Amino acid sequence: MAGWEIFWDVVPYVTLAIVGIGTWWRYRYDKFGWTTRSSQLYESRLLRIASPMFHFGILVVIVGHIVGLVIPKSWMNAILGEHAYHLQAVVLGGVAGIATLVGIALLIYRRRSTGPVFMATTGNDKIMYLVLVSAIVAGCACTFIGATPAGTEHDYRETVSPWFRSIWILQPRGDLMVQAPVHFHVHVMIALVLFCLWPFTRLVHVFSAPIGYLFRPYIVYRSRDVAAKSELVGSQPHRRGW
Repeated sequence: MAGWEIFWDVVPYVTLAIVGIGTWWRYRYDKFGWTTRSSQLYESRLLRIASPMFHFGILVVIVGHIVGLVIPKSWMNAILGEHAYHLQAVVLGGVAGIATLVGIALLIYRRRSTGPVFMATTGNDKIMYLVLVSAIVAGCACTFIGATPAGTEHDYRETVSPWFRSIWILQPRGDLMVQAPVHFHVHVMIALVLFCLWPFTRLVHVFSAPIGYLFRPYIVYRSRDVAAKSELVGSQPHRRGW
């Protein structure tokens, strides 16, 4: 038991070190590889369905994890109440998890069945997809097991969540994580492996979200004839921007 406590005390910091150093190394020495390697040019019909389904699903999953792990149980119960919280966690989390799983399944099918896309798939991509799918499946298992009578006997907000917060304040409580059921151990272990792989795969593009794209001026396209006429009459071109 003491060995497991040490494991849950130490491994998160090893993971954080790998993510930090790996991300720095990738940005320093592989800037041209810092990309999703978009394959939309090869196939777009499945991509238009699978990509939004996966990304919106995973976004809801991430928000759910932030709420469940970062916000203390007493604070959340004061806002929603115990029953309402578990109900929305199962319903919303279940729907988001299934959408994410279906989305990633379609993306993998597309990558496997479309020749040029499959040829552009690296070994790192294959490992990343395997670990990512495993993390999603394990997360769905935790959600649905929590909805069963046996699952409701354990509240992860009393073990996993305090352990997670203790990591960030440099006072790790591995003893709390040890008390969690096995399916939570499996889910967290797979997640730690995924984070270790993160800087060395296409997932690194998450750190380069195009926030500026939301606020950039729109582009006005004009024909050469219109531009020439504007110069002849001396009129000023329309201002570009919002």
